[in-house]
Amino acid sequence: MLMNAPATFIQSYIDDLNNALNQLKPGAALTRIQAAWLGACLTGILLMNSVCWAKFERASLGDCKVAALSWVFRKASIPWDWLLPLKIMET
Repeated sequence: MLMNAPATFIQSYIDDLNNALNQLKPGAALTRIQAAWLGACLTGILLMNSVCWAKFERASLGDCKVAALSWVFRKASIPWDWLLPLKIMET
């Protein structure tokens, strides 16, 4: 199975997550690159049933490189302390 774009429900989840982050603290939303990375990771986890950067790279046919995937996870200024406990309410 190839991984070239996030699943529709994953993209919806990320959009809702960004809206909730912005409501919690204006300006705290994910950047476009961070949102794309999160979408790639969640899609990779869904398709591969694993958290393995090498598998994600193979599934994306090299579009998502191992070094880039792991760098964003380690170095990006994603507000993890707000992102993890955030609950998205259905409206």
